[in-house]
Amino acid sequence: MRIGFVGLGNMGAPMAANLAKAGHAVTGYDPAGVTVEGVSVAETMEGAVGGQAAVITMLPNGEIVRAVHSDIARLAEPGTLLIDCSTVDVDSARAVHGIAHDIGLLSLDAPVSGGTGGAASGTLTFMVGGSEEAFAKAKPLFEIMGQKAVLCGEAGAGQAAKICNNMILGISMIGVCEAFHLADRLGLDRQAMFDVTSTSSGSCWSLNTYCPAPGVGPRSPADNGYRPGFAAELMLKDLNLSQEAAEVAGAEIELGRHARDIYARFVEAGGKGRDFSAILEKLSAR
Repeated sequence: MRIGFVGLGNMGAPMAANLAKAGHAVTGYDPAGVTVEGVSVAETMEGAVGGQAAVITMLPNGEIVRAVHSDIARLAEPGTLLIDCSTVDVDSARAVHGIAHDIGLLSLDAPVSGGTGGAASGTLTFMVGGSEEAFAKAKPLFEIMGQKAVLCGEAGAGQAAKICNNMILGISMIGVCEAFHLADRLGLDRQAMFDVTSTSSGSCWSLNTYCPAPGVGPRSPADNGYRPGFAAELMLKDLNLSQEAAEVAGAEIELGRHARDIYARFVEAGGKGRDFSAILEKLSAR
């Protein structure tokens, strides 16, 4: 398949590379001039979009997603499938679907979970909103870039699922970090702490798979100086999205708000550019 990929950052670049490795003809565009092995470079947006069967985007925020997709809609061939893998607000996702629908293009909002490691290894989870027709057409691509894709509902449902998922992740990571901090103060060995909690009622992904304590559990960013697999400022972005969505929906999410405030303080105090699990390091320094 001829595929255009717009946005070749930390997530987009390995996703595009995996599609190219699988034999697809991928043309990438990024204003920063990023190059990816196996991916043809387009000097302009038009070069990445024109003549493609599918166009995938991975972009920073809703404002940029709206602007880029307005351009894509102008440049795309009839019948092109648009897949936005960015994490943005639900309203922006629905607006992009509207842009595509108005000119007869298929579209999906398909944010991902799995971080840069999942993008590189092709083990992402896609949370997808859109029509069954568009999902069926995109599924072979999802199977290359990830290990699971779930059609969550109509336009915007993928973003809704991502916002809820990452609110859980943010809350649970803070809980795990605080538990290790308390264990340290009580004189409990970290390995013993992990061995008990990872196989009992404290078990969760933030502990078992992405443990914030260096040298404990499977290898994680904590074992690499908290170099980000998922940066703290991106977690803050997602927690802000959950708060905005809750205000619109009239939902009470007190722990989500508290987690947002903790990450806001962490990012402001030097956490920007560090993994979101580095909350433990900050607590340990007190």
